[in-house]
Amino acid sequence: MNVKLFAPLLCVTLLGCSTTVPVVAKFPEVPSQLTVACAKLKEAESKPEISDLTKTILHNYAEYHICAIRLDAWNEWYREQKKLYEALK
Repeated sequence: MNVKLFAPLLCVTLLGCSTTVPVVAKFPEVPSQLTVACAKLKEAESKPEISDLTKTILHNYAEYHICAIRLDAWNEWYREQKKLYEALK
């Protein structure tokens, strides 16, 4: 191979690889399952039967626990994503 052709080709190759393109890391989007609002709790009737009151209480406890689990998952997701995002900086 001719040295006159090889030298410029080598220079172009090396200089072309030395430039960097800035990469801006975006904070990831939140999974849609974690952004669902908590359900409204049921209200007791004005003079409920004990069985109806118990059903309402059990329903509200279940809704609360579902919401608490979702909130815990959101907080864990956010902490992990923030650690990863900060590590990229």
